[in-house]
Amino acid sequence: MRIGSALASLLVTERERWALWLPVLIGAGVAVYFALPVEPAWRWGMAAVALSFAAVWLSRLHAVLRLLAIALCAVALGFAAAQLRTALVAAPILESRLGPVAVTGTVLRVEERVTDRRLVLGDLTIDRLKPDETPARIRLTHRAGGPEVVPGDRVRLRATILPPPSPAAPGAFDFARQAYFEQIGGVGFTLGPALIETGARDTGWQARLARLRHRITERIADTIKGAAGGIATSLITGERGAIPERDLDAMRDSGLAHLLSISGLHMSLVAGIAFFMLRLLLALIEPMALRFPIKKWAAFGALVAIFLYLLISGMSVPAQRSFLMAGAVLVAVMADRSPFSMRLVAWAAAVILLLVPEALLGASFQMSFAAVVALIAAYEALARPLARWRSGAGWIGRGLFYVAGVCLTTLVAGLATTPLSAFHFNQIVSYSLLANLIAVPVTGFLVMPFAMLALILMPVGLEHLALVPMGWGVKAILWTAHWVAGLPGATVGLAAPPGWTLIAVGLGGLWLCLWTRGWRWLGLLPVAAAVIGAMLARPPDVLVDAEASRVAVRLADGHLAVLGSDRGFTVENWRRRAADSSTEKSDAVQCDSLGCTVSVAGQGIAFARQAGALAEDCRRATVLVSAEPVRGRCAAPVVIDRLDVWRGGAHSVRLTAKGPVVETAHDARGARPWVDTTGRQRRPAAPNVRP
Repeated sequence: MRIGSALASLLVTERERWALWLPVLIGAGVAVYFALPVEPAWRWGMAAVALSFAAVWLSRLHAVLRLLAIALCAVALGFAAAQLRTALVAAPILESRLGPVAVTGTVLRVEERVTDRRLVLGDLTIDRLKPDETPARIRLTHRAGGPEVVPGDRVRLRATILPPPSPAAPGAFDFARQAYFEQIGGVGFTLGPALIETGARDTGWQARLARLRHRITERIADTIKGAAGGIATSLITGERGAIPERDLDAMRDSGLAHLLSISGLHMSLVAGIAFFMLRLLLALIEPMALRFPIKKWAAFGALVAIFLYLLISGMSVPAQRSFLMAGAVLVAVMADRSPFSMRLVAWAAAVILLLVPEALLGASFQMSFAAVVALIAAYEALARPLARWRSGAGWIGRGLFYVAGVCLTTLVAGLATTPLSAFHFNQIVSYSLLANLIAVPVTGFLVMPFAMLALILMPVGLEHLALVPMGWGVKAILWTAHWVAGLPGATVGLAAPPGWTLIAVGLGGLWLCLWTRGWRWLGLLPVAAAVIGAMLARPPDVLVDAEASRVAVRLADGHLAVLGSDRGFTVENWRRRAADSSTEKSDAVQCDSLGCTVSVAGQGIAFARQAGALAEDCRRATVLVSAEPVRGRCAAPVVIDRLDVWRGGAHSVRLTAKGPVVETAHDARGARPWVDTTGRQRRPAAPNVRP
């Protein structure tokens, strides 16, 4: 009773922070929806919202019950928002490989890449597909020549199209789910050039905006060549395809990848530069400065500037979140209110979760909000000592204050995002503080101001005057990235941790940041548990791809031995999730024309490429993977054949003391709208597992 009374007393003292938990509860409802193994009936979400609102009204006379009812209402809203969003974006998805086939569609997006370009087409007509079977959008890799294609063009081409790929391993990133919410029902590649239909260009505002972004991208590339041009493009239009893989890896391994995603840093810089420049210009006009509220006018002008930047940058989720927060700050300035508050973050999170609930599952949403929440919490706690230091400092002190601020910001943001980065990308960056100490000032004082100036000068064709110095700054950032990434121990690999660790880190971090009293430190307990769980994570012993054409076996030394082709995205994904950077061939693997075998802890793993290997492998192997259907009885304890992966997607096997444990990708995904529409994968996969 005493503990309960103490907790209740603490809760009452934190009354002003209760509202901050509403977006957390909305997110919990979204998470519950996506965690379900089957798609719920549409009545569930609506009924939950109606019942929770009724509970709020019925409990209005009892404070505790009313709080519980409001909490349940927020959870129900999140659940219903996710369910509604899933229904609104529903569109046909290809069931199997199609093509070569004739395709006619409108170009919605063109992403220039190093060796090719990627087209997103909509308003489609595809041979051999009925209208109700035709996806709303498809994404194609285009390598052929032909006329230049820009957004809004109506094109005809030949292509091979496949369903969006399923996860490379159970629990891995689900591209098919992401494609579903982007209404992309197929991916593939073109065969030959695209033919543009004359007089059929889309003239809608979205097509016009897409063409504007494309023209800006081209003009940046014409002035700033190479990787620096690709990074400059990503900072202005959000297009990252032109950045070479080597440079992307360097940005990631140095802890500077956040600079490539338009988010809080970029939006705040644009808002700040626009605000102070406009206020300075208005202050130079004495009658206006004396008679009118030029501060509010400057804030309004800055709001317009960041809205235009949001449109030009492609309106990604981090950009939307940053716009909402920066916009709220500027509105607060216009309304003579305090512009900095954790409530602004909560408001932005709630809006995004209700409008785009699937964003909760993405690393971008999680890391951007984690960084912002942690920074605001840190500066709330340190506001008074920092203010005392700054108030009595001279020019040298203010310079040191700026350096200390960059260090503190990088340290806090790094601590907040490192667990999430480790979960999603399976690596920890060691020298992020050093890299950001160099790159962030360059971005703030050189890159972003000249980026804004370049956009202003583009209508008169003088953008090169700003893009050239911007390119100098980008090259300095790129040099920093390569230098830091090349330092010994720049990155530390981490095997893919279990899903519960992400939940524990999230809840523990929120408890630590959203409360202000001493009990906030209890949030470190679930964070510590998650860290221990991640360190003790044990990767699967055997991995099988979704076509039974590749098998990876974890050897005693922790390295993966790949049976079959050891190239491609799937193998790279396996190695990253196993924290294995070695690509050397293992002598433990024995291969011939029929297949491969390897022994792990006295248990044989066999990969049969052809049916002729099955007779011997069935007698000797503990785990048998076959690229052909296994017909008839097989004595191997675990058999995974072509039909099993056709039903269940990629497989993993853990060799335990109690016997092999098999998991499939579609066991983890459940029977959801983005999981194969043919129904074959909606049935539980049942590989041959013998006791």
